[in-house]
Amino acid sequence: MAEILNVEIAQRLREVAALLHEQGANPFRVQAYRHAADTVQRLDRPAAEIVQAEGMDGLRKLPGVGESLGRSIRDLVVTGRLPMLDRLRGETDHVAVLASVPGIGGMLAKRLHHDLSIDTLEELESAAHDGRLSEIEGIGPKKLAGIIDSLASRLGRVRGRAGEAAHGPASEPPAAELLDVDREYREKAAAGSLRTIAPRRFNPAGEAWLPVLHTQRGLRHYTALFSNTARAHQLGRTRDWVILYFDEGDGEHQHTVITAHRDPMKGRRIVRGREPECEAYYRAIG
Repeated sequence: MAEILNVEIAQRLREVAALLHEQGANPFRVQAYRHAADTVQRLDRPAAEIVQAEGMDGLRKLPGVGESLGRSIRDLVVTGRLPMLDRLRGETDHVAVLASVPGIGGMLAKRLHHDLSIDTLEELESAAHDGRLSEIEGIGPKKLAGIIDSLASRLGRVRGRAGEAAHGPASEPPAAELLDVDREYREKAAAGSLRTIAPRRFNPAGEAWLPVLHTQRGLRHYTALFSNTARAHQLGRTRDWVILYFDEGDGEHQHTVITAHRDPMKGRRIVRGREPECEAYYRAIG
């Protein structure tokens, strides 16, 4: 576990709250992070001790914490980092994202990032299925199967996995909902009504060009941003590919929405990995 004090955890949670507030997120979500920060700072023992002794159950019992915030606190305790905070700052560490997948450590993550130009979990999933990962030394059939299974869960590719029901897993959002969040993001970005952040990567001038949207559909909290990956820059898709992150209690998931370049949906917005559902959706709406 990372050596992180309660006061440091509270500071990170308050920074998340401040950034969410600046970027126009739901006020109740902002207040939830502030409340959790106060709770952690008032603890009479280290949060790391709670994680070690009681795990997520212990964190969920804390006043105003619950599942999602408990995961954030656990991530800070275990790794010293909070991916959501990095993203809100525009400082996403793609190697750290890859290394967060069970079976992929820091060294392997660096190789995948530099040798295969993999930046995101979705790109890692594609490489796992198209044979590129199996060509990497140290990734045998068993490890590959474990990576695929973990990515399926992280990216929301499956529903109702065993063991998830106990704490109310999120159901997979319908493609129509994802496309609607994508529409809202692109319309507001085009209108210049969204706050922008200055991503650290591929931005030597430090320009605040990347619009960020925080929105909600039912219990799902979404964050939407244009893709700032190496692949998006190489293909000139930084204003086309939209990354959607959402969390409704069972951890964060992500989807990417792009413009299709092949029939039968050429020119339409589609969700990667959900093409048949998108095709059915467009047929239904005519």
